[in-house]
Amino acid sequence: MPEIPELEAIRGFFQEQLPGRAIAAAAVRIPVVFRTPASEFRETLPGDRFSGFRRRGKFLLLDLASGRVLAVNPMLTGRFQYVDPAAKPPAKTCLILDIDGGRSLRYADERLMGKLYLLPGDRLGAIPGWTDGGPDLLDPALTEEGWLQRIAKYRGGIKNILVNAAFVQGIGNAYSDEILWEARINPYTPRTKLSEDDLRRLFRAARDVMAWAEPLARAAMVKDGTLDYEERRDFLRVHRRGGQPCPRCGTPITEITANQRVTSFCRQCQPELPA
Repeated sequence: MPEIPELEAIRGFFQEQLPGRAIAAAAVRIPVVFRTPASEFRETLPGDRFSGFRRRGKFLLLDLASGRVLAVNPMLTGRFQYVDPAAKPPAKTCLILDIDGGRSLRYADERLMGKLYLLPGDRLGAIPGWTDGGPDLLDPALTEEGWLQRIAKYRGGIKNILVNAAFVQGIGNAYSDEILWEARINPYTPRTKLSEDDLRRLFRAARDVMAWAEPLARAAMVKDGTLDYEERRDFLRVHRRGGQPCPRCGTPITEITANQRVTSFCRQCQPELPA
């Protein structure tokens, strides 16, 4: 699942490559992912131009000169390409935009779980759940004090809180493991057992991990002006590294799978707290 580092890398790439470029043609290939009628994409996008690119949580927001926004939530398996049109598209390519200047912008989704919306810029609140989420993790308005105030409202295991979009948006399963490892906090620790110092350290770790990972995610996806996103996260230090040595202490990484979620952590660096 794309999380903040991947989505920020894609947003930054689009911001460099696409502002002012016109959409020459729009091909809708698999309509199931479209939450706005597919005909609107096909019939109204050609001739419009990209004006800017934003991210909110796990949404990419592609602003258009018409005042509309192409909002994409890639969910688990949504992927983007910006490539030569002659390049073979993935099997589950849902949308292809031919861009003025000769490139092709594609959205593919192996499990067809993503959601694509085409809305006026002032109508984003119509997206289901848009107004229910917490602040984006990288929102400058989210201060350390604000983090403490928000997290005090939640109980349960700390990893479950980190991935809860009602608390804060943009963190998923992979980077929650990285954040907790950085902060030296066991993922199954109840929030109520963590001290204020622990929670402050967790906030700083969350921001630090995102800053560390974004350029590495970009390097895995972008080459010579081409974006071809496959989920390559070989730079991660603990997530899905079960049995490998912890890069900090050498203890084999523990990996637990429950409810189709993999959790990876170091029992030495992230010990359980006493009962």
